[in-house]
This record gives sequence, structure tokens and C-alpha cells, in this order.
Amino acid sequence: MIAVDGPAAAGKGTLARRLAERYGLRHLDTGLLYRAAALRLLRAGSDPAQAAAAAAAAAGVTDDDLADPALRDEDVGQAASVVAAHGAVREALLGLQRAFAARAPGAVLDGRDIGTVVCPDARVKLYLEASTEVRAARRLCELRSRGVESIDSRVLDEIMARDARDRRRSAAPLKPAADACSIDTSALDADEVFERAVAIVDSRLSSA
Repeated sequence: MIAVDGPAAAGKGTLARRLAERYGLRHLDTGLLYRAAALRLLRAGSDPAQAAAAAAAAAGVTDDDLADPALRDEDVGQAASVVAAHGAVREALLGLQRAFAARAPGAVLDGRDIGTVVCPDARVKLYLEASTEVRAARRLCELRSRGVESIDSRVLDEIMARDARDRRRSAAPLKPAADACSIDTSALDADEVFERAVAIVDSRLSSA
């Protein structure tokens, strides 16, 4: 079991997918679960800040929801950050995440509380970080690659707001696990991040 945590646009998803492929493991982007719950709320016209409605939406998330292309929309991501702050939502999705991680042959999960809450016994825990400015630039490039025009300052403000919500929430706040290996991706490309992560994983596996 490999846990990959970190803030938005630090490179978690790209790394987790590559690690899963290299080691023959399954991959779960846990952020999609919260996005799916948020999308259900937005389509129903409900307020993501309402804990009861958010928890009900989270309880109804299915595999089919995770394939919806609208999950990557920026407004869904912002709503997901609000939804994820509710303890009842996190509790509703916790069992699903742990069940996925427990199935053979193992899994790579990426998110914000994998090493601290979802899989505290993961054999390898990685925490990716990068400067706010670098992450905002990455998010802006991602949006534009999908044909979504946005303003640099707006993307930076959204990244900062999301960081604040993730780190200050009372339920499973974003922070590295005590035994996580941190990788600052600010000045690294995807291949360099992958190489560093593989070295860490191989070292942990050989010493286990």
C-alpha cells in the first residue's frame, strides 16, 4: 500500500498513476470521491456548506459517478474542498477508500489524508509539496489545456483558499504523516519526481 498526499497541483495524481503502473497496483484518486459528492450537490441545487446534504450525497457516490468528465470542472473542485471539510462526509467515504486499499494485490491512493487517516499503516507514505506560485501556474496550464480560460490571479487566489480550507479543517486536516517522505516538486519535472519516489519506495520495500 502506497499513500501519496499533498496540496492541490503538487503532482500527486500523476505520480500515483505512474507508481501504480510500475508496481502492478490499483490506483484510486480519492479526490474524485469528494468531487463526485460535490457534483451531486451542485446538480441538485444544494449548498455544499450544508453538512447533512453533503453527507447524503457522499453516501450515494457510485463507481459510475467517478467516470463523469464534469468532475474536473473548476467549480466542482472548489465545491469539493468545501464538502471535504465535513466530518460526516469523510466518514461516509472512509470505508470505501479502505476497502479499495485492502484488496489484492494492493493499491496506490492519493489525496490529502491517506497517510494520516485512511491508510495510517501504509508501507510507504509520500508527501508532495510545491510553492503556491508553482502550483497555481500548473493549474492554469491544466485549465488552458482543456480549453478553459482563466486569470492568473484568480487561479492563485483559488489555490490559496483551498489550501487554507484543507489545512484548517477540523476533520482530517492536510498535513504530512509523521513517517512520510516529503518531496518538493517545485523545481522538478514529472520524471524527476517519479525517480525520487521510486527510490524511496524501493528502499522501503527492501527494508521491510
